[in-house]
Amino acid sequence: MIIRWESDHDYVLVHIHQDMFGDWIFSRAWGQIGTQFGGLKHMLADDHAQAMMWLGDETTIQASRGLLKVLEVDDHSPEGREAVSQLSLLDSL
Repeated sequence: MIIRWESDHDYVLVHIHQDMFGDWIFSRAWGQIGTQFGGLKHMLADDHAQAMMWLGDETTIQASRGLLKVLEVDDHSPEGREAVSQLSLLDSL
């Protein structure tokens, strides 16, 4: 699952997925649109329920900051694969 929020200048992207060991990973990327300013953080969840709880918290936080949800897709969809490829580019910065 991939969710992206945006404002006029900022974005936050969350990717929830299982790794090759079956662990649930909550990845969060953030930054300023059109720049390389931002960051990337991966967190290991105890289970899917915890990752979804973190997503609920993230949704509340971004709404309070005025960011709007612009994308919510499965990570295996074409849009999801594109978002994951952008997320992977952040690892190399």
